[in-house]
Amino acid sequence: MVENSLDIMCLNKYGPSSSSSSSSSDAEKKLFSKLKVSLTKKYPQKNAQTLSAQYGTNLLLIGLSLMLALAHHGPAVREEHLLTFITVLMLVQLVWMICYMIRRERERSPVPERDAHAGTSWIRGGLTMLALLSLIMDAFRVGYFVGYHSCISAVLGVYPIVHALHTISQVHFLWFHIKDVIKKYETFERFGVIHAVFTNLLLWCNGVMSEAEHFLNNHRRRLTALGYDNSSTVDVEPHCNCTTSVCSMFSTSLYYLYPFNIEYHIFVSAMLFVMWKNIGRTLDRHSNRKRPTTRSPGLLIGALAGLLALASSVTVLVVYLIHVEKSEETREAAISMFYCYGVVMLACMCGASGTGLLVYRLEDCPMDTGSNPSRTLDTELLLGSSLGSWLMSWCSVVAAAAAAGRSSFHWTCLAYSLLLVLEKCMQNLFIVESLYRRSREDEPAPPEIFSVTPPYDGIVNRGYETQDKRCAALDAEASENRQGFGRKNGDATVPVGNRLNVTTGRKRQILKNITIFLFMCNVSLWILPAFGCRPQYESVPETETFGFSVWTTVLNVAIPMSLFYRMHSVASLFEVFRKV
Repeated sequence: MVENSLDIMCLNKYGPSSSSSSSSSDAEKKLFSKLKVSLTKKYPQKNAQTLSAQYGTNLLLIGLSLMLALAHHGPAVREEHLLTFITVLMLVQLVWMICYMIRRERERSPVPERDAHAGTSWIRGGLTMLALLSLIMDAFRVGYFVGYHSCISAVLGVYPIVHALHTISQVHFLWFHIKDVIKKYETFERFGVIHAVFTNLLLWCNGVMSEAEHFLNNHRRRLTALGYDNSSTVDVEPHCNCTTSVCSMFSTSLYYLYPFNIEYHIFVSAMLFVMWKNIGRTLDRHSNRKRPTTRSPGLLIGALAGLLALASSVTVLVVYLIHVEKSEETREAAISMFYCYGVVMLACMCGASGTGLLVYRLEDCPMDTGSNPSRTLDTELLLGSSLGSWLMSWCSVVAAAAAAGRSSFHWTCLAYSLLLVLEKCMQNLFIVESLYRRSREDEPAPPEIFSVTPPYDGIVNRGYETQDKRCAALDAEASENRQGFGRKNGDATVPVGNRLNVTTGRKRQILKNITIFLFMCNVSLWILPAFGCRPQYESVPETETFGFSVWTTVLNVAIPMSLFYRMHSVASLFEVFRKV
């Protein structure tokens, strides 16, 4: 009896507590599962974009800090420190790309969603050509290292090899995976893609800094030879003898290849940024399709005018580079020639862009407001990269108004600066409206247009009708429907009052000629500063107004942005040409 009473007391004592403990453990499990779900699904999906953007931005800022310290040419930070940091970043990106491609190959799931607008084939083909030139540049760097290996760091030999592997793998990735819309491991992939974006952006900054430093050293040597400047230049050659006879050739050739390497990395970073924006995106089936390319005759005027502009640019480049290093008279004549050429070129481009906008005003087509990260990035890059040229132009306008002395090219420089601002404004408007304008082929057609149901009641078996009757009925209905919606067909009768369809071919021809001309003009204006035609460094009013260091800093920032603007305009205008 005593044992039974003890058992009952124990049950009464511990029974309720055990049930409460089990219920509390269940509640804790539910809370933990909810917390786990919120941390694994909701939190990263909402904040991974912000976290990865901050990660990439800090990577870029670390690299820029090293570059600024290196620009001081002090003993604390040397070139091998910066190259070591960039090499590590490239190796991390290389590992991520290999893992991503292997995982894609092993997955037996259906073909992943792909963005038709991200990385068109002609852009990837152009980037492949730029990548080949970058590989040649890496070969020259390896040859330069072999010649001076006894007195320079081994990092200068490892860096071009890693860069070559990085370039080859990245081009393969761009061709086969840049259109992927990632839906698995989204948080991890966001960090991988943004790491690739800022790695290429840092490589672009390194190329811009090296090219600007080389140009500035040559500019100071030229001013010293002419008796204008007594500042010393930085000696970049190693303090030992080269073991081969082609070291100077390697060193000189590097700076002719820098413009292509610079454009390669900035375009790759833009394409990878579109891929980053596409992670987890739900595609619209109607807008996510390729537009059929059209062929229009009568494009001779735009092509001839563009080739004339390109030939003129090459001529101006050669004459400028020859005469700017001679006496003071020939130097001023070369600068005046450049500004006169620039005024004529920019005035023609303003007229062409204005004509294109006027053609669009005569056409009543709706704007495409659908989601398209690639098109949005194109617009933002056009406007953002215009800031460099606008800053440089307005500084020249202020200097021209404030300067007491008047040089021989004073007024042409002022006109060039004002036209440069106007030309970029009008060209941006033309490109943006062309990219966002919905063509008539893209308009969703009402289902009645494709309806061939005859005006009969009941069920009609068309299998017993003659072929002539069926064709006649279909043609009559198609004609009525297309007239009702204002569409043109070869057999349908065009209404008398509908003049838009009559002039659509002519408008398309005008727009394509304008696009070809602007395409060639932007190529021409890219070639000049890319290969050394930069008379802004020779301008005396800006140097007197802002000081040499401030003005060169403005130019070192503005000219790379202007170069990117021209090359990005070339890509955008090619897309406009295909769309018109």
